[in-house]
Amino acid sequence: MAHIIVVANQKGGVGKTTTSVNLAASMAAAEKKTLLVDMDPQGNAGSGLGIDKDKCDLTIYNALLGEASGAETRISTDMPNLHVIPANTNLIGAEIELVTALAREKKLQAVLDPLRQDYDFIIIDCPPSLGLLTVNALTAADSVLVPLQCEYYAMEGMTQLMNTLQLIQKELNQGLKLKGILLTMFDSRNNLSHQVSEEIRSHFEEQVFEVVIPRNVRLSEAPSHGLPVLLYDISSRGAAAYLELAKEIIQSEG
Repeated sequence: MAHIIVVANQKGGVGKTTTSVNLAASMAAAEKKTLLVDMDPQGNAGSGLGIDKDKCDLTIYNALLGEASGAETRISTDMPNLHVIPANTNLIGAEIELVTALAREKKLQAVLDPLRQDYDFIIIDCPPSLGLLTVNALTAADSVLVPLQCEYYAMEGMTQLMNTLQLIQKELNQGLKLKGILLTMFDSRNNLSHQVSEEIRSHFEEQVFEVVIPRNVRLSEAPSHGLPVLLYDISSRGAAAYLELAKEIIQSEG
């Protein structure tokens, strides 16, 4: 039965899609059957795995609107244990079309429930907002992974995100847990990175993952080749960090 992890933060540019793609690939490399679900209309999670989002006949949009099942929308990737349900700009319309729908917050849950038995992990990549698409993801998930960049305004927005999580827990998904906060874009030569890291660890303590994702050129280059960093350059620091993150999460599931 799959554990569903949603990667969420309403701030853009914190490494959500990078984390979703590379965590999913690292889980698959660890021989865990993994499904990556793209809930961002930009569709970058799919293209980060070499899928042309504009050539997909069926996407998560069709599944949310009940036009196709989750199984019909999933696509195989170059990695044996990894499937993806892609998204494209059609998904922008779903936010509007679902507004009047019955149980609109539970549409994704209905799509994913029948797929749980096929996977060990389902990773959901969210848009940089706390709108209806992210609410759907949080309602369907077992836990939340929050990427947080090691930069000056890192903590800004965390209060709002935590309030949203509490609201979802109270109203829609009592079982939702915080899987952990992931420090991203860490530059070991930069004093600010160390300061931010220390501040977040002192504030959130055990809720912060041990592993830190470094600023890494290979990590930035990989998506333009349609590859997770693992397949682009397995010897890079970025690849090592995401393999370590997958290991930390798999062990925590124990």
